[in-house]
Amino acid sequence: MTFGEHIATLRKRKGLSQSDLGKAVGTSGDIIGKYERDEVKPSIEVASKVADALEVSVDFLLGKTTTEIDKKTMKRLMDIQKLTEKDRDHVLEMVDAFIRDRKTKTAYAD
Repeated sequence: MTFGEHIATLRKRKGLSQSDLGKAVGTSGDIIGKYERDEVKPSIEVASKVADALEVSVDFLLGKTTTEIDKKTMKRLMDIQKLTEKDRDHVLEMVDAFIRDRKTKTAYAD
């Protein structure tokens, strides 16, 4: 997907009009339409505001990752990153164990 396609898809999923998104980022709905049609590219600052308004990362909007990470998850990841290495390792071990258990339950349920 292109940058514009990502914006359009996410905006529609959130039930926002182009005008609504424009107001949220400090521009007009017409400009959002141009972004969505890939006619113009926003500045990095505006792209960041669009990502914030749509609650995704700039990397996702740019197509650099296919993983859509919502704001709550991103905040948690950032909080984990701030922990000491020992605490971070402990948290990740718990997450790994949970994922392993979930995969095991799913495998046996099929």
